[in-house]
Amino acid sequence: MNSEKAFLGVGWSFPPEFHKHAGSLDVKTVEEEDDIRESLMILLSTRPGERVMHPDYGCRLNDIVFEIINESTITELKDLIERAVLFFESRITLENIDVNTDEIYDGKLKIQLNYIIRRTNTRSNMVYPFYYIEGSQVKL
Repeated sequence: MNSEKAFLGVGWSFPPEFHKHAGSLDVKTVEEEDDIRESLMILLSTRPGERVMHPDYGCRLNDIVFEIINESTITELKDLIERAVLFFESRITLENIDVNTDEIYDGKLKIQLNYIIRRTNTRSNMVYPFYYIEGSQVKL
């Protein structure tokens, strides 16, 4: 780990991966900017109430599953993300959120978060695929 960026953190990879090393089982970890990116993925994928010891943690994106996607819904989605990042990811400043609706008829939105890592003043972004029509590809 780069000692200049040690404050950005180290965490388990998501989903967790394990590998054998010298006769022991080690967990794969991610560092620095990758840790922030995976932390955001976990935050957006977690429903409040899922974590027993931290019941407020998460983002209420699942509240809009099956909603009609219009400007009002997109505004609500952005607000949910902004609140979750504000309360649970203090390492970044969220600049803006772009919602790509190109795959709307497939039940998928691509949510791009553009942010600045506060301690390094580094700009970064990530894309979160949000499936608002769950199970739309199920074939019986």
